[in-house]
Amino acid sequence: MPALFDPAQVGALQLGSRLVMAPMTRNRAPGALPTADMATYYGQRAGAREGAALIVSEAVAISPTAQGYSDVPGLWSDAQVAAWRPVVRAVHARGGRIVAQLWHVGRISHTRLQPQGQAPVAPSAITAQARTYLVDENGHGGFVDTSAPRALSEPEILAIVQDYAHAAARAREAGFDGVEVHAANGYLIDQFLRSGANHRTDAWGGPVANRVRFLASVTRAVVDRIDADRVGVRLSPVSPTNDAHDDRPQTLFEAAVHVLAPLGLAYVHVVEGQGRGARDHQQGEKDFDYLALREAYRAAGGRGAWMLNNGYDFALAQEAVALGRADLIAVGRPFIANPDLAHRWRAGLPLAQADPSQYYGGGAAGYTDFPRALPCAAG
Repeated sequence: MPALFDPAQVGALQLGSRLVMAPMTRNRAPGALPTADMATYYGQRAGAREGAALIVSEAVAISPTAQGYSDVPGLWSDAQVAAWRPVVRAVHARGGRIVAQLWHVGRISHTRLQPQGQAPVAPSAITAQARTYLVDENGHGGFVDTSAPRALSEPEILAIVQDYAHAAARAREAGFDGVEVHAANGYLIDQFLRSGANHRTDAWGGPVANRVRFLASVTRAVVDRIDADRVGVRLSPVSPTNDAHDDRPQTLFEAAVHVLAPLGLAYVHVVEGQGRGARDHQQGEKDFDYLALREAYRAAGGRGAWMLNNGYDFALAQEAVALGRADLIAVGRPFIANPDLAHRWRAGLPLAQADPSQYYGGGAAGYTDFPRALPCAAG
């Protein structure tokens, strides 16, 4: 069986290891434009020998209405494409690969962030018991309750499907190696999936077969635009993040991977348990069986790499790959303070700790100012 630091072919991407940097929102892109600091940040963490062989970018809004947090980047305009190019070049310069995580927040937003102060959009007009991050006119950031959403019409749903495809094409223009469709953590696609957020009675709601339709439509549109071997999808079957819940998650997510399997994706990225929380968190009719989820994907013809995420340390990551439970392991928060995480794990060195108060917003402090353990050649 392979080991964590063995190379891997993931769709069109040849990776130097199986360690992936997970997507992490950092709220450092004023005006939805990537910055020079972002190029430094991602470049520092790239490269299979020192850092991540593959980086999944922070979530990137696909349109103005897709935004739900202050100072997050977008990928719909010429200016944004141009601003992303130095970020991608910085990753490639260190031998890494990077995909853009395509994001529509749906109801996890605020009227202050929406065009003309309109209500956020969602499958159904159900307000999330959740909070979002806003920066005020003085530059001070903080968390506030999300605004009440309105339900999307069917023409609007179809237009958003095309927004995802457009953003995928823009990602490739910017030099990204591919994209990840963000279908997790209680955002728009996950809202369509979950019975707790989707109370529609048309073809986009109700039975599981209808609730997976938006996921399938978005992913198919993205695949048609940029090719399947450069597309991944992220799922979080039982995470309650952003008020996401469903009564029958096993049934739901096995149906979800069943519609994804024939598309020929590069990978499926699964968040185990509660995102940023307990790995053993459960929700629904019984304990969630992640092995059964992978088996359902394979049985339906899915051949993409299987990526697991949430709370992995070195030992757990090695075990998951060695035992064949995962082809790739995505790690988030340890990469914040350890841009050379792979080197530290290989050498058995202690990990630095980040200050959570610096996760969201701000400048270089807590972002690009973490030293490497030892100087190493680029990976």
